Order: sequence, then structure tokens, then C-alpha cells
Amino acid sequence: MPKLLVELLTSPGCRHAKAARTVLLAALDRVAEPVDLSFVEIGDESAAASYDFRGSPTIRVGGHDIEPSGDVPIGLSCRLYRQADGSLGGVPPRAAIDAAIAAWREDQAEAAAAPGGGVAELPARVMRAGFLWASRRRSLERMATSNRLTRSLVQRFVAGSTLEEAARALVALRAKGFATTVDVLGESIDSQEAASAAADAYVETLRTLEAQGLDGNVSLKLTAMGLDLDRESCAANVRRVVEEAKRTGAFVRIDMEDHTRTEATLAIARELHAEYPEVGVVIQSYLRRSPDDVDRLNAEKIRVRLCKGAYDEPASVAFPAKADVDTSYRRLSERLLLEGHYPGLATHDEAIIDHVLAFVERERIGPERFEFQMLYGVRRDLQDRLVAAGWTVRIYVPYGHEWYPYFMRRLAERPANLLFIVRNLVRERRGKVAA
Repeated sequence: MPKLLVELLTSPGCRHAKAARTVLLAALDRVAEPVDLSFVEIGDESAAASYDFRGSPTIRVGGHDIEPSGDVPIGLSCRLYRQADGSLGGVPPRAAIDAAIAAWREDQAEAAAAPGGGVAELPARVMRAGFLWASRRRSLERMATSNRLTRSLVQRFVAGSTLEEAARALVALRAKGFATTVDVLGESIDSQEAASAAADAYVETLRTLEAQGLDGNVSLKLTAMGLDLDRESCAANVRRVVEEAKRTGAFVRIDMEDHTRTEATLAIARELHAEYPEVGVVIQSYLRRSPDDVDRLNAEKIRVRLCKGAYDEPASVAFPAKADVDTSYRRLSERLLLEGHYPGLATHDEAIIDHVLAFVERERIGPERFEFQMLYGVRRDLQDRLVAAGWTVRIYVPYGHEWYPYFMRRLAERPANLLFIVRNLVRERRGKVAA
């Protein structure tokens, strides 16, 4: 039986911490499942950013805030909750805790019923919790960033810590016939100054791409631009990047994050696309809402990158079974190929790639109407084969000093990525031996 992971997060001196603990323990007293309960004190803004902490007290069940509050900035301030009588109070209501536990049970039931679910999912849950824990530990970060073996592994998937290093990687990829898009790594933005600095980094990147005659194409996340701090200042930061892209004739892709930010991401993408058509967005095939989103974006002629999705989402909004995610991807890719505006199909799944190639041959869709997209360092053998066959392949190239939290969070979002990485390293080495 899976453990119910529960956390009570508080800031020092929170006057509602004791009452929140009492309410939480009373709720857990009626839970039949084994419970892994932890009490975490968030002592500074850095820790608040690491935990996505939006006020004290906060309760998380199964890794999710019992009352998601994306509009509330990350920080150590007191937090208010809507009580049963409609008033606001500083103690999380018992009903919200009970509802979160019930939702967790529903997710477990759906996962167990899905193909490959149940017991097979247990290792992934344990690994996910471990990677998230590791991503917040500065001591482990220092160890990893100073370890030659760790750095060499990450260098396979991150193009360097500096823009100069990334530019060298981009030149090498161009020489091999690849298109590229650049991601400036940076997460856990906890101030307007940091968000503005992230936008500055993208402006500098676009200027360097222009100066060196490299592919003018970047990908950015709205949380790095301050979405969780203030929606309007975030849009202003992205607009600065888009204005520089307009000056240089570059393209800007707005990456998609977890489902709580989907609506805001699409809204900002639409606003900026109306100002400059070379703005696109990402759609995730595992979200149940994606067919409607694809139809709207196609009608608006907004370029879409289609990926499967890698965040740990509840079954109420995302397909829990891989087979359903893959089916959704195939259907959405066909819709984008027929009705979209130069879509990017982001996948390393050979079965899906074969499906796409058969579909475009049947529909007589040429390579000028779409492109494949893949991550830097992943399935380089497959990337080479597609380019050799005449297809456009764009490589997603991340760089920056913040590689440790980026790398660990990507593993936490889908622990199977670790096995995926190891398997692909082995596959590529076998391919070299055979050649």
C-alpha cells in the first residue's frame, strides 16, 4: 500500500502553526493508509522558493498544496484560508485537508487501474520524493557541482554554464545540420530583480545569436520571468524578450509548466503573438484539455510545440496511463500537421516518430511544414538519422549555472527519465560499436 505523504510547512514564529498541526493530526487520525508526516520550518526566502512556499502555514498532501494559490507570491508571510462560514482565517480548514486526502486516494485508484499501474508505480513515487528532496539540499548541490563524474553526466544534457559555452555547442550542432532553440536555465525566482535579470539574460542571448549568425530561436518559462510573483510584471519581462526578438527577427517559444499555470501561459502567449507573430507556445498531450487548446491555437495561427508532458499531475486533469498519453499525442500531432502553423513535434519515442512519418507520407506533407524537436544530448543517434533522411530536427539546448535544480527537478517530474537516459546512453554506445 502506498504511503500518504503529508507536510506541514511553517515559517518561524507563525502564530497559527500549533492550531494547524492540531487540525492536521485530527484529520490524519481517521486515515487508514500509512502516513509519512513531516514538519518543515521555512527559514528564509531561498527555502521558500525551493518549496514553492506561499505563506505560513501550508499543508501539502501527496506533494500538492491542499489549496493551490498560484496568485499568491512565494514568501514567508502569513497565509489566509476561506473558512466554512465564509470568513478568512489563518488555520487551514479541516474540509480542505479531507478533500485533498480524498483526491489523493482517487489518483492512487486510477493509477492502480491503469496499465502498468499499482505496484509498478511504487518505485517511481519513492524516487520522485527523493529527487525533490535532493533538489532542495544545498549540500548535495555543492557536492554534485564539484564532482567530476556528476558534471560529466550533466554536460551530456546541458550545453554549459555560460553563454560562450552554449554558443560553441550551437555552432557544432549547426555544422551537423540541426536547428536549435536555447533555454537559459533559471528556476525558483523569488524577486522582481531576479525575474528582470532572467529577461536580461535572454536579451543578451538573442544578441549573441544574431552576432554569431546562429539560429534566432529561444524557449523560456514564465515562472523564470516572475509569473508566480506578479502576472503583469511577468508579461512585461517577456515582452522585453519578444521586442528584442522582433528586432533581430528571432522566434520566442513560451514553454508550458504544470496545469495550474496553463491558462496564464496561454493568455500571455496570445497577447504577445498579437504583437509579434513569431511567438509560439507548448501543448502537453497528457492534459485532458489539450484538444480544445490545439483547435484554438490552430485557428489563431500560433505555432505549437507538442510534447507529452513531464509534470506530476492529478488524474483529474491528465491521463495517468502512458498508453492514453501516447494516443493523445498521435491524435494531436495529426491535427497539428493538417491544420497547424509549422508545428514542432517534440518526442524521442520511435514508435510515435514512425507514426508521424507514415502519416505525412500518406497525407503528402513535406518537411517544410513541420519539424521534429529533441533534447540536447538525448537520442543523438536518432537525431542524426532523421537529419540524414532530410527532416528538420531542432535541438532544445539549455545552458546556465542553475543546472543542478533543473536536472534534479526534471528527474523528479518523471523518475523514469533516469532509466530513459541510461537506456539511451547504452543504445547509442551499441550503435557506435555496430557501426
